[in-house]
Amino acid sequence: MSTGIRRSTIADVAREAGVSTSTASVVFSGKVNVADATRQKVLAAAAALGYTGPDPRAASLRTGRSGIVGVVLGGELRHAFLDPVTTAMMDGLTDALASISTGILLLRDDPREDEPPAIAEAPVDAVVLIGCSTRAREVLDVVRQRGLPVVVIEGDGGDDVPQVTLDNREASATIARHVLELGHRRAATITLPLDSARERALITPAREASATVSVTLDRLAGFRAAFPDAVAITAAGSLVDEGYLVGRMLLATDDGALRADRPTAIVAQSDLLAVGAIRAAEELGLRVPEGLTVVGFDGIAADGLGSLELTTMAQPALEKGRAAGEQVTRMLEGEPGESVHFTCEFRAGETAARPAVRNSPVE
Repeated sequence: MSTGIRRSTIADVAREAGVSTSTASVVFSGKVNVADATRQKVLAAAAALGYTGPDPRAASLRTGRSGIVGVVLGGELRHAFLDPVTTAMMDGLTDALASISTGILLLRDDPREDEPPAIAEAPVDAVVLIGCSTRAREVLDVVRQRGLPVVVIEGDGGDDVPQVTLDNREASATIARHVLELGHRRAATITLPLDSARERALITPAREASATVSVTLDRLAGFRAAFPDAVAITAAGSLVDEGYLVGRMLLATDDGALRADRPTAIVAQSDLLAVGAIRAAEELGLRVPEGLTVVGFDGIAADGLGSLELTTMAQPALEKGRAAGEQVTRMLEGEPGESVHFTCEFRAGETAARPAVRNSPVE
């Protein structure tokens, strides 16, 4: 139903300013230099008429584009931005997309019940898919059906999809070997989720066989290169609280007593999980690293460690996001996208040390 109020147009502004419509238009587009006096006259006319710029709906109809790139994240969006890695990636992505004045629409890949993925009808020109999300393959199929340019961050999109990859397996193996070389023989790992169920539970062969999150599996494989028979428990997400809960499972019995078979080292698949495990250890009376070694993965500025610096593998999260944005830009400009690979860097901190007592594996 019409409100009866007509939106001012660029032609109205031109008449008010006493200039041609084309001159008024370039003032708002910013693509052509205009004399400052003329620009000020056009802007004053626009302010008087309440005109704030071209109607984006008209621009969309004219160009066939929405000016939006969809970013598909796994799980609850409110949890995604509790992770500094995601925040850094998004910073890099928005930096790269700024050159083409493109906005970002955040979408989750876990629809309720039998709903189709949100990306199926989202008004976007291209998609960045965070590949460690649990339904990446289904989302990717929908994007392909729509014929949209797509870039996958840390996931297998197939040979025809540009990917931004990280050496997850090799990096995880590096830090696990460091723990092994310190003399630890009884280590455990806290992993990221394996699938959309996001269970906090022991990893069994059956769970691992049905896993859908490649990042978790790659980091687990790297850990097992050093500790093939070690206990592995999945967290429900990359959260400090999850690291705390799984840390308690590994270190104490239900009544709060320290387990006799507790690990002397915990290798966490994210720094946030590592911080949670350290909190659990300290609450149980274990000093880090004297009584327990804890290492992480990401290289973020983690709060809650006091004066301790976490031993971890630092990943270039900002650069990963920027690389994804650069490839999206290339494809929207008609060029083929390219895959980009990044590596992690070992960062020696203060949370790893030789075990107080040399331990042999539990029989």
